[in-house]
Amino acid sequence: MVSAGTVLGGTGGIWRVLLESGDVVESSLRGRLKKQEELGATPRLSLGNAARAPEAMLKLAVGDVVQVTPDPSGTAWAISAIEPRRSKLARRAPGRAGGERVVVANLDQVLVVFAAANPDPHPRMLDRFLVIAEANELAARIVVNKCDLIAEDKARHTFADFERAGYPVHYTSVVEERGLEALRGAVRGKVSALSGPSGVGKSSLMNALFPGLDLRVGEISESVNKGRHTTVGALLHPLPGGGFVADTPGLREVGLWGISVREVAACFPELRPYLGTCRFADCTHLVEPGCAVREAVESGAVSRARWESYGKLREELSNSAMAGR
Repeated sequence: MVSAGTVLGGTGGIWRVLLESGDVVESSLRGRLKKQEELGATPRLSLGNAARAPEAMLKLAVGDVVQVTPDPSGTAWAISAIEPRRSKLARRAPGRAGGERVVVANLDQVLVVFAAANPDPHPRMLDRFLVIAEANELAARIVVNKCDLIAEDKARHTFADFERAGYPVHYTSVVEERGLEALRGAVRGKVSALSGPSGVGKSSLMNALFPGLDLRVGEISESVNKGRHTTVGALLHPLPGGGFVADTPGLREVGLWGISVREVAACFPELRPYLGTCRFADCTHLVEPGCAVREAVESGAVSRARWESYGKLREELSNSAMAGR
């Protein structure tokens, strides 16, 4: 009997799959799929008798929808097919080898969590997380956690540019139970991923939002003011009332995977209304005369800090493209 399920997590080649029945089974990749995954070319497979295209797919990831089949004894399960992904959150794999790493598949939204303090927020790093979400065509929400550590008006000033850009911003405190109900409503019934730097309280926040998850809570190293890793891989957690939340590792090496130099401007929502209206069709929106984006920056319609961040990310992508030639 073949059953459909959602991959919740995995380690050592064994994947935990939530079946539609509500049961969770441990499954391994069937021989053919395992071999293809080892070669980096797992085909996209559809449930049922639909045509199976030989299109390459990345390795199995948390959030993938799969078919699982029990052995005759019913004690062991194997993943026999993988459905095409409707979305993904991907980043560049750490290290020199590069390549794409899918953090979570089949997402509805990304919650980018930063701390109001301890560790201090870095808006330009937040820009990178948001660009990755935009490039993956995923809706993004910003969660400013630990708002009990500083005055809320100071936190709001720090993140004002992102609210102006159109991002929903949630100001939360686990200690004071502030902003939790609104955030809980924003994730209910959806597949969400929590991302962001280490040490910002993602695990504590999830435990407060949904008691019973009992995620391990990390400590902040006072010597370096950086969070120690406590999550070793993405884990997808079913939520009461429907939906999932994925707790992801802190991303120390946030890479701009699969974004071309010409596409990065469109990953800043506040720049989009001005794109295509500049004097020059190939405008970089940095130095050219008659640039609608620069005029918007000068008039105050667009944040100068966000525009400068765009320039730095564009330069980074340009340098990477040159180095890859």
